[in-house]
Amino acid sequence: MWKSQAVVEEGKHHLANLRIGTVWKESMPSEDGMGPGFKSKEREIQRSIQSEEEHTKVNFMSRLRSSSVEIREKGSEILREELLKAQKELQLKDEECERLSKVRDQLERELEELTASLFEEAHKMVREANTKQALSEKQLKEAHGKIDMLQAEVTALKTLVITSTPSSPNRELHPQLQSPSKVVFKKGHSRNKSTSSAIVTPAPPAPQVQPVSKESKEVDPVLFEEFQQWKEEPTLDKTCPFLERIYREDVWPCLSFAKRELAQSVQDAVENNTLSIEPAAAQTLPLVKVSAIECGGPNGWRSQIITKCALTGLSKACKHRIKLGDTGNYYYISPSCRARITAVCNFFTYIRYIQQGLVRQEVEQMYWEIMRLRKEIATAKLGLYTDDT
Repeated sequence: MWKSQAVVEEGKHHLANLRIGTVWKESMPSEDGMGPGFKSKEREIQRSIQSEEEHTKVNFMSRLRSSSVEIREKGSEILREELLKAQKELQLKDEECERLSKVRDQLERELEELTASLFEEAHKMVREANTKQALSEKQLKEAHGKIDMLQAEVTALKTLVITSTPSSPNRELHPQLQSPSKVVFKKGHSRNKSTSSAIVTPAPPAPQVQPVSKESKEVDPVLFEEFQQWKEEPTLDKTCPFLERIYREDVWPCLSFAKRELAQSVQDAVENNTLSIEPAAAQTLPLVKVSAIECGGPNGWRSQIITKCALTGLSKACKHRIKLGDTGNYYYISPSCRARITAVCNFFTYIRYIQQGLVRQEVEQMYWEIMRLRKEIATAKLGLYTDDT
């Protein structure tokens, strides 16, 4: 850099000398006033000035070229160093980016594994809860069945006791009154004060043979095919052929009541699993008749609740009431309406269990269980029900 400036300054100096020579030449007198010797000297001076100018120009250009080459070399060297420095910095940044990318990938993998484990644990807990709920409901159903059986036995015993009177004794309760043809001798003897004889004991009554009616079953191929198609991808969409048929033939007719608006609300609640049924508690105030509450409430008798059924509008002994969703309104219903709603709820509960994968049975067993539930719906729809409350 400094060398190029020196060359430039030197070139300026030579140019100044050349200008001085030119000025000197112009200031010289004309050729007319000079002799031949002077002219020759003048020509020599001009030649020397021209040669000096050419030499100066050549020297100046060579020095200028060398200085420009040096400048370019130094500039390229500086640029090369800057480039190497930038490449090193870029390499360091690439390494840092790669390290951060690896850390990010590791964190994402750990997060995915943690999320998967949490979802798996949640699903496991839900499955266990559903299994326990199904087991509890099964045990509850079995307990209700045992209670019903015991109640039937108690009722039968009460009937036998009531029908046995001194004037008309029940021979099944008093087998000693049966005819001698039914009496048998028992092995063994006992002594009496006066005589010794065999003790006669009556034979147990012969069981009455009841006619056995065997129920025959036959699979409907159309219904079974629709059920198999639904079983492959279980859904609660009522537009699928399997559920559409059941809605049309069973659910809608069974849940069709006189109060249509409330009946539609009941159907929606059954489909959304938001309907609850509970026993209607009788009023404890004796002999005080209070006004019926809204939606068909109890009327105050301690012995029996006689009020209008919210679904049929008829005065019935309403032993249960229903609640739709989270609303605080209760609707008192008759036993027949309760049986119809319960039958439909049992059907939806079973198909929800199938959809959730809780039913571990063969396809044909599931089909016949659904047919049994449909039979209950049809029976309740006709007004036939068992008053087990």
